This record gives sequence, structure tokens and C-alpha cells, in this order.
Amino acid sequence: MNVYASMLPEIAALARRAGAAIMEIYATDFDHQTKADKSPVTAADLAAEAIIETDLAQLTPDIPLVAEEAASEGRLPEISNGRFWLVDPLDGTREFLNRNDEFTVNIALIVDAVPVLGVVHAPALALTYTGIRGAGATLVRDGQPVAPIAVRPAPNEGVTIVASRRHGDPEAIDRLLRGHPVTGRKTAGSSLKFCLVAAGAADIYPRFGRTMEWDTAAGHAVLAGAGGQVTDAHGAPLTYGKPGFENPPFIAWGGLEPWAQDG
Repeated sequence: MNVYASMLPEIAALARRAGAAIMEIYATDFDHQTKADKSPVTAADLAAEAIIETDLAQLTPDIPLVAEEAASEGRLPEISNGRFWLVDPLDGTREFLNRNDEFTVNIALIVDAVPVLGVVHAPALALTYTGIRGAGATLVRDGQPVAPIAVRPAPNEGVTIVASRRHGDPEAIDRLLRGHPVTGRKTAGSSLKFCLVAAGAADIYPRFGRTMEWDTAAGHAVLAGAGGQVTDAHGAPLTYGKPGFENPPFIAWGGLEPWAQDG
């Protein structure tokens, strides 16, 4: 058994507990505040992060936690030993505010700059994706049996691209796709874009706008477990624990052989 497989059920259950707290607030006439970086934060973000922080401290007291809301307040642990949890308690806060249901709880374990375990739980959609690098990925849909997922082989007729509904760089995406036929385009919120690629519903997810590591780590782990990969725009693997925890532009690949952005 993969060394991380024994952790996965507890982490998935933790993501669902955080999701239940989010849904309690989602059902109310909630408000939001604006953080220093101009991004929104709600009581749901804070409630979910408190649950995750408390439970991870009990489950793995020797593994530090980097979480979005704590980081926004300057509370960052020492991670020099290379192993840490990376959490976005409510990825897609704007989706939450717009009540379109496409928001997620993201929990990932990073070891030596690589996401080795990830859970992406979409509480409003009753979907839970999990992935362990080198050991597979799964989807649980609203209490149904666990189903394995995997990226699909590169289609001969052309690729399906998934992109953010709000964030994008059409010119950069067009340069990336130049010379490569595209047969479908989809939009999705939060880490669900990684999960669509992981489940074989899309082939490529390029992101050239600003993201933070907690936005991507769990989805990256799910995709890696499903047989995909995430690179920067030049083809190098996307890594974690970078200064400031900010990502460069990146591309999530399904069964495609990665290619570099043109220009």
C-alpha cells in the first residue's frame, strides 16, 4: 500500500466536514469582506479553515499547515523539512458569492516540493475527488460507490480545453493552442478544472493569470494520481513551497504530451 493511502479516508472525511460547515453558511444571507489583496473572504472560508486546522493538528501534529486565510494574516509555519499540508478551505469564493455551486475544499500534502496526496471536495455538488501520486485517483458522487478516474488518451481529432470562467489570458491561450486542433471548450470554477482533466472530461487546463499554491496543490495531486501532470509554460514541473507561495503561469495536462507555449 502507498504510504499515504492510509491517510486518505481521514482527509476526505475532514474535507467533507469542512464542506458541511460551508453549506450551513451557504444557506444563509451571508456577507463578505475584502482582504488586502482585494480578494473576498466570508465566514465560510474562516469556519472551514478552523475545522481543517484543528483536525490536521490532531491527525498529523508533526506536519505543519500552510492555509490561505492564516497566510493572508502572515501566519506561516516553518516548512524547511519539505513536508507540509497546503489548504484552501474555500477555493472559488467568488463562485460561492455568486451561488453557482462550483467551489471546493482543497487539502493537499506536499513532500519535497511535490503534491503527493490531494482531496478536492465540492460540497454543493456532492462530489469528492481524491488522488495519490503513483497510486490512482477516485471520484465519489453523492454517496455512490468510489469510482476510479483517469486521464484519457490524447484524442486524434483535437483537444478539449477547460478554462476559468473569470480569469484568463485569451491571447496566451491562443498562442499555446496554435497548431493544435481544439474540438471543445469548457468552463468551470475552482479546482474543478483540474478534476475535469483528471476524469477524462477535458484534456488541457492552461492558466496564465495569478494563482497561489493553495489554489492548485490538491487539484494537482488528483490529476497526478489520474496519470496527468502540471508544468509551467516552458514544460518544467510545477513545484510547491516557493517563496511567497505564488505560482507562475502553468498548464495542466491530461494524456497529452506537453508542449511549450509558442512565443
